[in-house]
Amino acid sequence: MSKYSSFPRNKHDEYLTPYEAALPLRRFLEGVETFAEPCRADGRLIRWLESFDLSCVHSGDIQDGVDALVDPWLPLSQPDVIITNPPYTWQILEAMIERFMKIAPTWLLLEIDFAFNLQSAKYMPMCTDIVPIGRVRWFAETEHDSKDNFAWFRFHHQHRRGPVMHIMQLIDKRRIRKMARPEIEFPEFENAA
Repeated sequence: MSKYSSFPRNKHDEYLTPYEAALPLRRFLEGVETFAEPCRADGRLIRWLESFDLSCVHSGDIQDGVDALVDPWLPLSQPDVIITNPPYTWQILEAMIERFMKIAPTWLLLEIDFAFNLQSAKYMPMCTDIVPIGRVRWFAETEHDSKDNFAWFRFHHQHRRGPVMHIMQLIDKRRIRKMARPEIEFPEFENAA
């Protein structure tokens, strides 16, 4: 997951999205009713987003034989937005950005450095928003957060003015990590984010 890690990458770049990573996106989804999650893994990001009163109209995952790059049902589901934690392998990520943002406005969870890399420069004019979330603890059984900072990036194929960088929200990550069902046990979102 990190450029500093000596550990091998997970198969299909699968890193399960913790609640603390989804929570900052909530206030930016006002007016959104439906979403698609084309890289769902175990479905936990879907669970977090549905706890925000959104409805998942389509999901898929390469591990189930559903390739998001050619899935015919993704555009047919007509989601208000696409929200996913995609694989970071550049050839796959680039193809996903190209395809997804033509279907619907697309939120991708990426390393914050994405905004400053030459290879991603051609996509930054189509990025409308960057919502920083800081470091993420990808593995619940560890005490360590990632060494990289992450953010939600929103892309829209008709946008050309570049992104608005939002202020990072203060979230009690330690408290969230102690909860078995944070989407239920953490109702005071307005005070936390």
